[in-house]
Amino acid sequence: MLANASCQSTSLSTDTPHSRASPLPHWFWIVYKIVLRQRDFISLSPTQPIAQAAYVLHSRAYRESSALVDFLTPQGRLRAVLRGARGKAGTLARPFVPLEVEFRGRGELKNVGRMESSGIAAWLNGEALFSGLYLNELLIRLLPAEDPHPAVFDHYAATLLALAEGRPLEPLLRSFEWRLLDDLGYGFALDADLHGEPIAADGLYRLQVDAGLERVYLLQPGLFNGVELLAMAEADWSAPGALSAAKRLMRQALAVHLGGKPLVSRELFRKP
Repeated sequence: MLANASCQSTSLSTDTPHSRASPLPHWFWIVYKIVLRQRDFISLSPTQPIAQAAYVLHSRAYRESSALVDFLTPQGRLRAVLRGARGKAGTLARPFVPLEVEFRGRGELKNVGRMESSGIAAWLNGEALFSGLYLNELLIRLLPAEDPHPAVFDHYAATLLALAEGRPLEPLLRSFEWRLLDDLGYGFALDADLHGEPIAADGLYRLQVDAGLERVYLLQPGLFNGVELLAMAEADWSAPGALSAAKRLMRQALAVHLGGKPLVSRELFRKP
């Protein structure tokens, strides 16, 4: 019965009204066919671009008066050509400014159709500015193009606001690094080792990248104390040594995904 019903339904959908006897006038069928063709054309036409929230990660000159801009959006990292970059559009294409951008084009390199400010820019200076530039470089290096990560976008926006408010830098940076790795699928447990055993407060551990923490019983470079790892798991940055250990841990975890190439923005923190 189902097969027969399916066949009947198919035949009804493919049979045109004009092929059956009908009292309707001939002009009706001419209009009918025109409407069908217009409907098919609309369905095959490219969809209208939709404006979306964005931040500029990096911008550089491109040809005579344009710029090649890397944007962070909820839909991932997008690269687009911004025309008229020496005019009003160029003043908006700055880091840490919340934007609403309309992207055009289907290829990897898009065009900016429209760009407007959608809020107040995060005003960063000193080490907060260096931290913001570090986040931007990290995203450019690690975030695949056009790979949606709305949680990363939301956490980035929240981190910029926290930096602008003058909150302590180190916990903010460690939290962002950790959540970025986790969202990209590179995360690991801080309260259990790679075998699923709970982290022992008196134990020593090393990081096996892309696997997790492994307990060791001989001293060697780059180890982490169990008590430090447990403090990290609880984000208890008041625990002695937790922040410095978290910085070492994140550097080890990030290094393999950065391909051994250092981050330029890190050098800013070393300058007098």
